[in-house]
Amino acid sequence: MPESQCCDITGVLPEVQQRCLEIALVFKKFCEDNDLLFYLCGGGCIGAVRHQGFVPWDDDLDVFMPRPDYERLCVLWPQQMDESRYRLTRSSEDQFDRSQLTAITDEETTFVKERQMDLDIPHGIRLEVLPLDGCPENRLLRAEQLFWGLVFQVFNNQEPPTSKGKLLEWVGRAMLAIFPGWKSRYRVACLAERRMSRYSFSESSLVTELCVRFNYMKNEYPRAWFESAVEMPFCDTMLPVPVGYEEYLTKVFGDYRQLPPRERQVPAHDAVLVDPHRGYREYRGDAYPVKR
Repeated sequence: MPESQCCDITGVLPEVQQRCLEIALVFKKFCEDNDLLFYLCGGGCIGAVRHQGFVPWDDDLDVFMPRPDYERLCVLWPQQMDESRYRLTRSSEDQFDRSQLTAITDEETTFVKERQMDLDIPHGIRLEVLPLDGCPENRLLRAEQLFWGLVFQVFNNQEPPTSKGKLLEWVGRAMLAIFPGWKSRYRVACLAERRMSRYSFSESSLVTELCVRFNYMKNEYPRAWFESAVEMPFCDTMLPVPVGYEEYLTKVFGDYRQLPPRERQVPAHDAVLVDPHRGYREYRGDAYPVKR
């Protein structure tokens, strides 16, 4: 996509962050009501620890959930919540999202990402939810888990891996060619997700994140870091981080308390259109296509 189609969201970033925080607080209340464990991860966790709020240039929040809590969330949210405002969205047999994540989207806002601009899906500002899975200590079983994680990624995103060498890219293209069409690919993705997530979170000494890019899939963490959450100040409220946040952030980001170079202090997502005040459906057929 030509660079000119991306927009500069700097001017509306404070409003985007405020919307993200509003979603997070609705999500937190829901999790408390249903005894579900979650904690900020990635940049949101860094923001809580280093800034007591958002990383100043961040444009979203992500959270981890243990796999059992994650699956309960996906069942309970549509049953209990009025999704006319905050909607749970994930890939399904009838909806291709080009995303491995589950998201809670604010239906009264717009955030069309570059990689999803050709899809007729929910395009609101969102909270993204990533499951944590048990990780086998046996190296052969771990290699098998990573294989299924890659299969899940290829079939869920309908894209071959392009950053891991020509051989894997060719293998990915060949696998996709065997299963043409989203519905057949979705069934393979579901099989892969069941295989990669079959190790119990509560019975494993290690946990891992698999609904992510491969460089993060390789991460392995002691389960003790994620067995519970601690509340930390975040803007004018409190949000949970993993009890082992110091070890987690250091392992993944190194000296995370040190600010990155100024040229890297920019929003992470290439956005085609952002509007914190108007719902994405108002832009349907313009910023993104109508499903046919």
